[in-house]
Amino acid sequence: MVDDGAEQPPNVWPLPKFHFQVKWDSAVMSFAEVSGLDVDVQSIEYRHGDSPVFSAIKMPGLKRVGNVTMKRGVFITSDNKFWDWFNQIKMNPIKRVPVTISLLDEEGKPTMVWTLTNAWPTKVTGTDLKSEGSEVAIESIEIAHEGLTIANARNS
Repeated sequence: MVDDGAEQPPNVWPLPKFHFQVKWDSAVMSFAEVSGLDVDVQSIEYRHGDSPVFSAIKMPGLKRVGNVTMKRGVFITSDNKFWDWFNQIKMNPIKRVPVTISLLDEEGKPTMVWTLTNAWPTKVTGTDLKSEGSEVAIESIEIAHEGLTIANARNS
């Protein structure tokens, strides 16, 4: 008899990563790819002078968050949201917005949610152009932020 998985609880299957939603401030935007959802902690090395061990000890330091890169296809020629937001940068003042990335289940409900705090654009890249290609035009935006929180949207 073949096991069809009916006997297994539904929370043992890994989540597919292709169904997600990005909420940019209050607007929902479509992206083909989101990368850079990472956090790390700086390692501080220290050794006091009278330590009997001839090596440094390592302690956790400050948390660091990387920039997040989002890529999307160019569909409407008048959609310049990336460039408009980027062009608002004037020395220090820039509109900072919350960005929420949600991994969705098969019903479209969030299962995991990443929230970027005070996000702002650091780089906008237009599509590359090839006369021999037939690929979709892709533009990307790199976003800096001041913090990343991760939450499970529903209890399993």
